[in-house]
Amino acid sequence: MKEVHADAVVIGAGAGGLCAAARLVHQGFHPILVEARDKVGGRATTNIIDGFIVNEGAIALEVGGVFEETFHLVGAPLDLRFPEPASAFYLDHKVVDVGKGGWGFLLGQMTKQAARILEKFAEARTGALPDGRQSTAEWLSTFTNNESVHAIFRNLCAAIFACNADELPARAFLTYFVSKGAFKRFGFGPRGTIGVWQALADAIARHGEVWLSSPAQSLLIENGAVRGVIVQRGDERVRIATDCVISNAGPKGTLALAGAGAFPADYVQRVSDLRSAANIVYNFASREPLHAAPGIVTFGKTRRLCNMATMTAACPELAPPGWHLYVAYAVPKPALGDFDSEAETALGLEDLREQFPGFDEKTRMLSIRVMRDDWPAQRACAGFDLPRESAVRGLWQVGDAVKDYGNGGTQACAETAKLVVDAIAAERATQSRQPAL
Repeated sequence: MKEVHADAVVIGAGAGGLCAAARLVHQGFHPILVEARDKVGGRATTNIIDGFIVNEGAIALEVGGVFEETFHLVGAPLDLRFPEPASAFYLDHKVVDVGKGGWGFLLGQMTKQAARILEKFAEARTGALPDGRQSTAEWLSTFTNNESVHAIFRNLCAAIFACNADELPARAFLTYFVSKGAFKRFGFGPRGTIGVWQALADAIARHGEVWLSSPAQSLLIENGAVRGVIVQRGDERVRIATDCVISNAGPKGTLALAGAGAFPADYVQRVSDLRSAANIVYNFASREPLHAAPGIVTFGKTRRLCNMATMTAACPELAPPGWHLYVAYAVPKPALGDFDSEAETALGLEDLREQFPGFDEKTRMLSIRVMRDDWPAQRACAGFDLPRESAVRGLWQVGDAVKDYGNGGTQACAETAKLVVDAIAAERATQSRQPAL
């Protein structure tokens, strides 16, 4: 078996893995990033379908935080277009822009309890949060039973966290809106989301290595510490000797690579109990615009549909001339358990037909993807994440199963990369200061 050495190995070129490799480069490491697929981006990559540039999963990339900072650190361009207004609601077949009035404007039209709800958001900013056992739906029910308000909160939970309001802890929901990104400013990639990831991969490759079509086959563990990774690269197996591995394969994938025997029994059980979050992604196009909003709209009362983005309003090059490209998301019930994919997909389609009369005649469906199981929308529901550290020395995890509490989206994955690489760099600095025995 061929053997090479690396300062660090990153497994998986999704959002967390790419950001981790980039930050390692910034810290002076020469990492090897290995990816099983033939392209970067993981569950947020891009496909070309009949001339349309279609994203598989995530589309909205937040700026103004750790994600954007990662690109600046390694000199990678962050090519994004920003729709204005970026977000709105689609209620009763009308676009409702709440950019000026905000939550108060929207809720004030629906319930007399709007002031009490907004007061709780204000209290959350001071640290007064639920204990984590109460779901978002239960928390909201203490103020109002208004069906329209509950529908909006359900669809916000679904759009951001890929789960239902009765599945998401209210503490996580409030934490996200009062102290995390909350999608205040985001953009779309004019080359598809993969264009952004490829720019980051190119920056990594200037000081490290990016191996595509090179699946990790096993982690080498000796005496409780990582010693290397076995990778299948083309026709040969390669042993990468290293004492630092960052996995973006998810806890279940990482456990499979290392073997359950490398971890304590309680950690293995926590991985087994991990609840991933699911959604259904509909990519479609039309000759005539379906509505006037240029960014993302969140729906009110629906069966499963939660939000929808007009991709070509900001990025017309994503579609052939004369076409408008959209992506819509539906979240099944339950999103954290088993469900009938066919039936749940059909309910999302019914919603699209109801929201946009004549939908089947006006649109061309390009793809429908159910994100679940080993390829989910989120590897862990917010509020139920596992730790980034492991019982194996030198083995760390990044991505959407080890997020900071209450975070979501690619910003959350980028944050895990920062936290892990900062810890690795601090550990190396401490070791370098210790006198030799």
